[in-house]
Amino acid sequence: MSAAVPGPDGRPRCPWGLSTADYVAYHDTEWGRPVHGDDALYERLCLEAFQSGLSWITILRRREGFRRAFAGFRIAEVAAFTDEDAARLLTDESIIRNRAKIEATLANARVLADWAPGELDELIWSYAPDPATRPAPRTLADVPPVTDESTALSKALKKRGLRFIGPTTAYALMQACGLVDDHLENCVSRGGAGAA
Repeated sequence: MSAAVPGPDGRPRCPWGLSTADYVAYHDTEWGRPVHGDDALYERLCLEAFQSGLSWITILRRREGFRRAFAGFRIAEVAAFTDEDAARLLTDESIIRNRAKIEATLANARVLADWAPGELDELIWSYAPDPATRPAPRTLADVPPVTDESTALSKALKKRGLRFIGPTTAYALMQACGLVDDHLENCVSRGGAGAA
């Protein structure tokens, strides 16, 4: 059933958040907490796209490498990357060297650089569902991989020219950035409480 299970301190957590110390820290302090700001959301969009087809721990452990490689995910700076930068990224062992994902990251920055400040934040958060309509999941089986909102968000972002953001990736973004709270019902982090 995969209900919440006791962590190293005895308090219940989502099972996925207990496999490594990296996951415990990410689960307890980041996942499901509200993220705002265009650059911060762009970073999450990029990392979720890079995660596609891989384990999240692979991305989490390379996150600092990604940040160095992509100028801290500052949209204006990444939008100015050249073909030489793209070639450099393909040889950077601190990131996932996937040509399509790298090209999408650069292309998306160029699109977003033309948006008004706060426009990405406003668009993404406009798809956050009413929490009152979402019962707390009791087990991992109760957590959907895609929702109507994530499908709509994906379509809206694609319509505006963004790439590599399908409904599943959009839902992972919504979970990671706090648009939805998919911590399990008895999880210590449910409702943003955290484990601190």
